[in-house]
Amino acid sequence: MAVPILLAAGCGGGAGQAPAPAAPTPTIDTPTASVCATLGLTSSANILNGVECPTGNTAVVLLNMRDRAGFAVGACSGTLIADRAILTAAHCIKSEVQLVRVFLGSGPEIVAASFTAHPGYRGGTINDVAIVIMSEPVGRRPMPLLLSREARAGETAVIAGWGRNQQDIPATFRAGSTIITATGTVLETQFGPNVASICSGDSGGPILLSEGGVWSIAGVSSATSENVCNTGTNFYVALRTTAVSSFILGLVPDAVQR
Repeated sequence: MAVPILLAAGCGGGAGQAPAPAAPTPTIDTPTASVCATLGLTSSANILNGVECPTGNTAVVLLNMRDRAGFAVGACSGTLIADRAILTAAHCIKSEVQLVRVFLGSGPEIVAASFTAHPGYRGGTINDVAIVIMSEPVGRRPMPLLLSREARAGETAVIAGWGRNQQDIPATFRAGSTIITATGTVLETQFGPNVASICSGDSGGPILLSEGGVWSIAGVSSATSENVCNTGTNFYVALRTTAVSSFILGLVPDAVQR
């Protein structure tokens, strides 16, 4: 779930807004119809300005959080990065979360064995990453972490998640193309009529870049600059920063890397 970056980045609402930057005029070299293929899938629009993808083999999963009484306290996306490890956002694992249930797109939800938010997360986008560990292998091919290079402004990216689309329909797996507009400890993209955007429920999902012909995770969806999804800036925690990559690899030393 994406919320405003100024005061909060979490699975529930927030306050405050940042001025919406002017949307770029992007040139996307990954056609919308091909975005599912970047995830090793075929297409069957949605993430906003995206397409619905099949769920049978995807590494991007839906996380449903529960409190001590078993009540729902949010839903986010996550990406399998090893046989039993899922990368997501720290703000998804709020203090009241006592149970994480993982949905693969069909069949029953699977209860996670453990979940750990980055110890340096204090809200906002800094260190907004977490790891969910399953008791048994999920049985899906993990996606690699892009740790060999920085993201580049102007390059095409693919975002994916289980969030809402422009028809406000939630919990459907979708992917879309966008453009990196700023880099650093946080990657940025901007909403525009020809690019995809994250929305509620997409938090924790991946932003993917191509390296050597392999689409790999460059960042984790963290927040948006506006209360609505069809305007403003999207923010993703960059994985290549030392604080983030060391946390991930400390818990998941067998994570696939690129």
